[in-house]
Amino acid sequence: QLQLVESGGGLVQPGGSLRLSCAASGFAVHNYAIAWFRQAPGKEREGVSCLTSSGGKTNYGDSVKGRFTISRDNAKNTVYLQMNSLKVEDTAVYYCAAARMALQSMCFIGRSFYNDWGQGTQVTVSS
Repeated sequence: QLQLVESGGGLVQPGGSLRLSCAASGFAVHNYAIAWFRQAPGKEREGVSCLTSSGGKTNYGDSVKGRFTISRDNAKNTVYLQMNSLKVEDTAVYYCAAARMALQSMCFIGRSFYNDWGQGTQVTVSS
């Protein structure tokens, strides 16, 4: 059974950094596109970043470009989201999701592409 478990969330001051982890079981992350999403209270779930199964391409939402970096450790079967220069508006529950894409070079940060989700981890940016 495919399972995703997020960790690494917490409370951080504006300008700080956090690294989120998405540990996968029941499948190999290098065979799936993996994406990060976030949802703030009262808002729609927003695509943050994705990584292709080939590992050669990433996509980022406009609000996080240049600050967040997605990466993968195949040996640990884990995908990471390094978040730097955090802002108050980055406060949300962060989720990772997995999907098979038609091509290994494809990934999207649209919610409709993903069927398998983790339970989420809370990130709070506050002074």
